[in-house]
Amino acid sequence: MGQQEEIAKRRTFAIISHPDAGKTTLTEKFLLYGGAIQTAGAVKSNKIRKGATSDFMEIERQRGISVTTSVMTFGYEGTLMNLLDTPGHRDFAEDTYRTLTAVDSVVLVIDSTKGVEPQTERLMEVCRMRNTPVIVFINKLDLEGRDPFSLLDELEEMLSIRVRPLSWPIGVGATFKGVYDLYDHDLRLFEAGKSKKEITSEQFKDLADPRLDKLLGEEAATELRNDVELVNGVYDPLDLAAYRRGELAPVFFGSAFNNFGVREVLDTFVRIAPPPGPRETDQGQVDPADPEFSGFVFKIHANLDPNHRDRVAFMRICSGQFKRNTFYQHVRLGKQLRFANPTAFLAAQKSLVDEAWPGDVIGLFDTGNLKIGDTLTGGSIFNFRGIPSFSPELFRELVNLDPMRSKQLEKGIRQLTEEGVAQLFTQQPGNKKIVGCVGELQFDVIRYRLEHEYGASCSFRAIQAHKACWITSDDPAALGEFIRIKSNQIVQDKDENPVFIAPSAYMLELEQRNNPEITFHFTNEFKTLQT
Repeated sequence: MGQQEEIAKRRTFAIISHPDAGKTTLTEKFLLYGGAIQTAGAVKSNKIRKGATSDFMEIERQRGISVTTSVMTFGYEGTLMNLLDTPGHRDFAEDTYRTLTAVDSVVLVIDSTKGVEPQTERLMEVCRMRNTPVIVFINKLDLEGRDPFSLLDELEEMLSIRVRPLSWPIGVGATFKGVYDLYDHDLRLFEAGKSKKEITSEQFKDLADPRLDKLLGEEAATELRNDVELVNGVYDPLDLAAYRRGELAPVFFGSAFNNFGVREVLDTFVRIAPPPGPRETDQGQVDPADPEFSGFVFKIHANLDPNHRDRVAFMRICSGQFKRNTFYQHVRLGKQLRFANPTAFLAAQKSLVDEAWPGDVIGLFDTGNLKIGDTLTGGSIFNFRGIPSFSPELFRELVNLDPMRSKQLEKGIRQLTEEGVAQLFTQQPGNKKIVGCVGELQFDVIRYRLEHEYGASCSFRAIQAHKACWITSDDPAALGEFIRIKSNQIVQDKDENPVFIAPSAYMLELEQRNNPEITFHFTNEFKTLQT
């Protein structure tokens, strides 16, 4: 099979949502339909010992939430699916934001009982920044929730995107009987009660068919006819080009937990979601059909297998063909690297791959050469763009509680921050370590992992800090003088770039006004642009 055929059969996407909307449960059902797993775990059920397949870290199983992105590859209907299950909790949003740079489309999960939530809006902002195509799955229709039309209005208003329903629920909550597929004209009904399984799937090209009254009852059939007539009258037909431009979101209804309406999403996704597309670099676009290999690292995970203390870099293939045991150019380091054991993933399970194509996400075992944002190529010199680290919102000084384990703490905090779960800053004199995070939960995760994976004991001490700003200037003397005068607020990031820790919003505004020759950056993406 040639490169074009390999590209055409791939779909690389993420599932995103506000916490507890049912994202990981939907992921499990996709894996079940793809034959990748035989039974789905219940994310928060203590009765089921087997945790959700995609939540493989011990702390995730304890808390019942996803705190890191999982990569899963599986086949469905002749299509190779690269699915990235992302953290929903806002404290781990930066991992999700970076993951969105590695996908070609997303499935956004909405809780029908709550509608659009704050994290949903933030995630959609990131999707709009990249014009990422979005399919919406409105979940938990088996619970007493909001009116479907009200939810559609809220999606358009709060997420600033046009919508087009492609399935429609028959009832809500206790009266929920199934879904009507507006795309394929299938009526799928489910059995109420404990089993809640599909009992029929029939084609209804014409809802005036009297068989509908026999299946649903006259009242429910009339309501479905009226709803579908209203949907078709209010919403334009599906515009595939508008969807792929990120301007129109197809919407599906169902219940991931009970497997209602999930297959409709997957079947339609395979047909309409875009294959791998071009990527921006500092030297112009790279097309997936280009013969030369290229890819970028968007995530690093230490101790994926705690027994082997491994360090895995997750790389998105952007062009050409990746081959095992082949030397590739590491652009930042300016040297050649090769990888003997590249892997594909089903969450924590790994399999060796000899080759990979654009759209694939593979794991590269690494000894410390790779960092988030690194570009690998077949020899050309360029860097992929749009993989920033954002200024943290919370800052804590790292305190070592066991001086006898200082080396373990040093190694552990360096490796964990290289994963991107937090940012590490160093202040001199004294080599003081300051950790910056988006949310409090990240500090708990770091403390837990340092203790259980590295045997290091620590605590975090609050410091007065409002925002971290990377500082640059076209005037080296002015930059040096600013760093000298503000030495108490100057730290270095992991790449030894100077960073100004503003103690308050007022002080940041004052320094910006008083130092016009200094540029204050709120992400570190300026480094990529300068490379």
